[in-house]
Amino acid sequence: MKFAEITGWGKCVPPAVMTNNDLATFLETSDEWIRTRTGIEERRVSAVGTSALATVAARNALAAADLDPLEIDLIIVGTCTADEIIPNVASKVQQNIGAKNAAAFDLNAACSSFFYAMHFATSSIRIGMHKKVLIIGAERLTRILDWTKRESAVLFGDGAGAMVLEASDNHAGLLASKISCDADARDVLSLDFGMSFDRYNFDGVMPFNFIGQEIFKRAVKGMSAAVEAVFQETGLNVDDIDVLIPHQANKRLIDFLAKMCKVPEEKTMVNIQKYGNTSSATLPIAYTEALETGMVKPGDSIISAVFGGGLTCGAGLIKWGERVTPLQNNQLTLEQGADQSALDLILPLYEGAKAAQEKAAKNEA
Repeated sequence: MKFAEITGWGKCVPPAVMTNNDLATFLETSDEWIRTRTGIEERRVSAVGTSALATVAARNALAAADLDPLEIDLIIVGTCTADEIIPNVASKVQQNIGAKNAAAFDLNAACSSFFYAMHFATSSIRIGMHKKVLIIGAERLTRILDWTKRESAVLFGDGAGAMVLEASDNHAGLLASKISCDADARDVLSLDFGMSFDRYNFDGVMPFNFIGQEIFKRAVKGMSAAVEAVFQETGLNVDDIDVLIPHQANKRLIDFLAKMCKVPEEKTMVNIQKYGNTSSATLPIAYTEALETGMVKPGDSIISAVFGGGLTCGAGLIKWGERVTPLQNNQLTLEQGADQSALDLILPLYEGAKAAQEKAAKNEA
């Protein structure tokens, strides 16, 4: 049985930066209020769709692996902010990069999507169904937020990250994983804009439900259980872990996981301060930057843990291979939208939400 070694990695973060001080120009908030509660200092805002972000990240991952796109036989895009319901984002990425031999589908487990994709891609490679798989986490969350709601608007940002997994004889890649779903709490993080949504009475504001305290409590429980399950499966313990690379949702939650896994601050990947929560994109972006900064070294044992809407959860043990540098330049950036500021992109959404709420209030009166 083959292993699914990670041979390529890359990211795409939009050029427009929204700082906490920018948010304070139209929301009742401050840099201190946001930083002390979340650890976030800024986030990115995309002027283009999820598929464009995913394409740049995919090209960077392929460059790092020095692979021709025609060698890829499967593309999985983890996202909850697809450009369209049909066709999927993965097919657009396939078209954009010229991976004509690849099957392509999207996977929606919210913030857990990329890890779920890694779980299933690894299984597919290990049983011989696929040999070279491109997995991507990509989101344009800033388009679905109600920008009048401080408690959720300050948390999220846009971005994408990708990895290439290849069949290998090396003892590397995702060696053990546990995924689960706490469906009893599925409503605490939701966006009702599917087939059940009443479009005839749509007032212009997507009903994004976010109950922060309940999400945090469930996330702690779910990720802790997943990490413990991985330790039990592998026979390893916290002393065997070299690096912690968790989902970047909240600095307090990252600190809790680090304490539980007994991983010191210098071995815990944290970049939430730069990007906020980019949902499915946080994990591949974090891995890419951990490699760029030298945090991940050859042969390292890495623990990752995620949670997302559903409420989905997961954790895994990743054994890194011998190569920690890209074979080709993987620093391609997104050019579209470079001439627009984050406020240029967000203020129309904020004003639209305010107008819709005022209209709804008048109708009720």
